Amino acid sequence: MPIYEYHCEKCGENFECLIIGSDTPECSGCTSKKVKKLMSACGFVSKGGGGETVSSSAGSSCSGCATTNCTGCSHG
Repeated sequence: MPIYEYHCEKCGENFECLIIGSDTPECSGCTSKKVKKLMSACGFVSKGGGGETVSSSAGSSCSGCATTNCTGCSHG
């Protein structure tokens, strides 16, 4: 069950909404159904070709690990 991010065109609020089946998203602030789906970063983890785990939402400065800083990283 995916959670999507939306922007309300009526009140300007950004919100997240769990979509099940053919549910229609509704603004959590003003209950308007006039909303636009936003592009958002996905938080999945995939296995690279070399067996390394690469996280798409990691905040590291290198792509060799999923840590948030490279002080203890062998790549930094």
